[in-house]
Amino acid sequence: MTDAGFGIDHLPYGAVVDAQGRQFAAVRFGDDVLDLSQLDAELFAGGGLDRFLAGGHPVWREVRGAVTDALRAERFPLVPLHSVRPVLAFEVADYVDFYASEHHAANAGRIFRPDSPALPPSWRHQPIGYYGRASALCVSGTDIRRPSGQVRVDDTVRYVPSERLDFEAELAFVVGAPSTPGEPVRTADADEHVFGVCLLNDWSARDIQRFETVPLGPFLGKSFATSIAAWITPLDALAGARVASPQDPAPLPHLQDSATPHGLDLHLEVRLNGEVVSTPGFADMYWTYAQMLAHLTSNGSSVRTGDVFASGTVSGPDPAQRGCLLELTWNGTQPLVLGDGSQREWLHDGDVVAISAHSGSIALGEVTGRIRAAR
Repeated sequence: MTDAGFGIDHLPYGAVVDAQGRQFAAVRFGDDVLDLSQLDAELFAGGGLDRFLAGGHPVWREVRGAVTDALRAERFPLVPLHSVRPVLAFEVADYVDFYASEHHAANAGRIFRPDSPALPPSWRHQPIGYYGRASALCVSGTDIRRPSGQVRVDDTVRYVPSERLDFEAELAFVVGAPSTPGEPVRTADADEHVFGVCLLNDWSARDIQRFETVPLGPFLGKSFATSIAAWITPLDALAGARVASPQDPAPLPHLQDSATPHGLDLHLEVRLNGEVVSTPGFADMYWTYAQMLAHLTSNGSSVRTGDVFASGTVSGPDPAQRGCLLELTWNGTQPLVLGDGSQREWLHDGDVVAISAHSGSIALGEVTGRIRAAR
């Protein structure tokens, strides 16, 4: 068995369907999976992670210890990964997408507002985000249908297939234990609510998005599909990846990070048709997941089991670290030249985007998707 990236120090959670059509919650270990119903049939009843996620940190830690002991003792038979099909492991409650990379936000500002400051006035004071559609989230490997929508061509508005389809390399945070309505979550308490992380691709139709965004922000340009990795890495597995995220100016007291840093030193890689086109680092993100959660709940709003909030595009200071085609091609004006000589301003039908990440000996589960033609 090879455990490259998925060894005993990792143990990400998901759900799979076997050849007989039975769905079960699972932990990935190398090239195999452990059926978690063998460990606790009641907690993992229904074949998903919902009850487990709702249990909170004491349950997560207890199960992680039990899984580790069971694997070391070879107590239960394992199922080959190639014999099962991953599915979405939990019911998505709400979905929020943030805009937490200073490099991405500044590049987008320079592209769309060249005569104005690159960052909006509020950007350095609070994590900016928008509400997405929970129903848009689909498991990695799901084909992505090119969306159609209203776009402006010269002075004419038309309903046509998007010609500016893009990917966005992001990290998603999965909420387990809910918070209390009316009570903001402190940054120091974020890990009592956030179970784990996984890669996410926020597919974006830039032409549809551009026409609809003013004044209320993205809607149909993003709600057609958002791919999420099948395997969720527990935060406990990333204890060694934590880094500080210095900020200037210092946030208001309720958004200041705690003594335990919540930045994550993760190295992402984006491949287009198998070719690496970007290598962003998550350590470059300005806002941390604890600050995103604190801001989300700062007005009394609450989070529920199954909530997902994403980081927004992960981009770094180097042009090779830009996490979307909008930046890589500077809004289509500087085409990306691939190894086969073909060029991309935006995604073509048949293109496959794969996003991976690692930190030390841990490799996050990949998120992939293939573009299909519009209906």
